[in-house]
Amino acid sequence: MSDLSSAKRPSPLFLITHEFYPVSGGIATFAEEIARASAGLGYDVEVWAQSAPPDAEKDWPFRMRRLPLKGTHDITCQLKLARELVASRRQLRNATVYLPEPGPMLTMMLLQFFKAFRPRRLVLTFHGSEILRFGGSPLRRWLAGRLIRHATRVSTLTTYTQELLLERFPQAANKIVLTPGALRSDFAVVPPRAARPKDKIVVLTVGRLHPRKGQVLTLQALQMLPAEVRGRIEYWIVGGRNKGNYEDRLRSMADADGVLTVRFFGNIPDEELADVYDRSDIFALTSINLDDSVEGFGLVYLEAAAHGLPIVAHRVGGVPEAVRDGVTGLLVTPDRPAELAAAFEKLIHDADLRARLGDAGRIWAARNCWKENASTLFAKAGEAG
Repeated sequence: MSDLSSAKRPSPLFLITHEFYPVSGGIATFAEEIARASAGLGYDVEVWAQSAPPDAEKDWPFRMRRLPLKGTHDITCQLKLARELVASRRQLRNATVYLPEPGPMLTMMLLQFFKAFRPRRLVLTFHGSEILRFGGSPLRRWLAGRLIRHATRVSTLTTYTQELLLERFPQAANKIVLTPGALRSDFAVVPPRAARPKDKIVVLTVGRLHPRKGQVLTLQALQMLPAEVRGRIEYWIVGGRNKGNYEDRLRSMADADGVLTVRFFGNIPDEELADVYDRSDIFALTSINLDDSVEGFGLVYLEAAAHGLPIVAHRVGGVPEAVRDGVTGLLVTPDRPAELAAAFEKLIHDADLRARLGDAGRIWAARNCWKENASTLFAKAGEAG
């Protein structure tokens, strides 16, 4: 890997996204970390992101431009972004434009027909669900295929997603690379877990409250355990309220148990999340593939592993590339609630197993590097990687 700061200054790199801090989630984290790493390698980085309150800004190591849009995928946001891109077309034409998520890709699909607008280099990253959504509509499949053909480089976080992309869009075959998820910068060094006297074992889930994230399935599995075991544990749920009645369903299930303690934390700041990880004993995120939404990877699994937590998860999508079954956690086939309950019971009763999986997880979580990903994405032929 080479630092470009001493070489000839590269052309500008514009990272354009609808999901960026203070938005939480894996895509927002990925975009921020790639921007940081690229700036650290000496690239001339400017991030264009959705609007945010003034107090949300940090001391970024790159230029930041907030766009007058909320960051949804609806047609209003697409048109607003298109207007911004067209107004800046001369600036973008001689640059590298990086689209790390589907929001701006939808806009670029419309603009790609104007040859004068196309950037010198176009780089795309796919995470999973958007591949199914783009491929499910004949029009979007055609538009996305053309966009991929115009791209200089295309990346995915897992081999699962790579195979999914190549199955739906073979146009990516000669330009696809892997950019695996890595730890957030503020999780890169996690001190050893402190011994804390405690009465109960804490099972923790971190993720948006959504049926695909499987909080209901985790709660159901925990409620299958004998009352004596349920009395020894607490289930902590971190994540914001989603549309619909999913949180209401979770709360109703929790209230009906009478033995298992369930705590809802809502969204909490990153600086407080580390303490929640440290106070927990087992991490659970039993995601499922639902309709055209899949779990392409899951950066949160790495965060939990970095804190020494053994993990319980479903063997779906790219999860097996984030959690090593029997090494850093226990993977269970979806739709087998008894097996899921057994995995929890095994960890609850075996402190040595929890410690062994947690220790292996710390090493596993640190194996990937954002700077290597940035170099893979943006290095030109002949540049050191």
